[in-house]
Amino acid sequence: MDVRPREAEDLGACVRALAEVHHGDGYPVDWPDRPREWLSPPALLGSWVAERDGRLAGHVGLCRNGPGDSAPELWSRRTGLPARDTAVVSRLFVAPGARGRGIGALLIARAVREARLLALHPVLDVVASDTAAAALYERLGWSLLATVAQRWGPGRVVPVRCYAAPAAA
Repeated sequence: MDVRPREAEDLGACVRALAEVHHGDGYPVDWPDRPREWLSPPALLGSWVAERDGRLAGHVGLCRNGPGDSAPELWSRRTGLPARDTAVVSRLFVAPGARGRGIGALLIARAVREARLLALHPVLDVVASDTAAAALYERLGWSLLATVAQRWGPGRVVPVRCYAAPAAA
């Protein structure tokens, strides 16, 4: 298993894997009009892919926090530190055929390591109905900050669970 920085030539395979995840699991909840751009938001600090047997197995991104991100504010209220001291783990997915091998945990660990190198505390949010993802974060020691209602456009509110990574050892 290899986790490495994502390269531009990985985007096609990332989009194909993301489409499989969306079809099977409904992540992302709303399929993006431009999936390559969705995987590379302007706030992106870095992104990584996992490969297994030469094939793309998963993806994770790390972003600066921004407007609409609930987890950084919740972490800030809990710790008394500024929300700008966080980085948001995002765009995490594992291809359906590669699951059950710890790839999600490896990708999260890579994003956490990068956040800490940048002196930022990792946080994330997940749609409350994604119990498998929430179970993974909790198994890895992440703390539930709160479940909040996020506005996802006019007249649409989605409950999300916000988490913070455990303190650095």
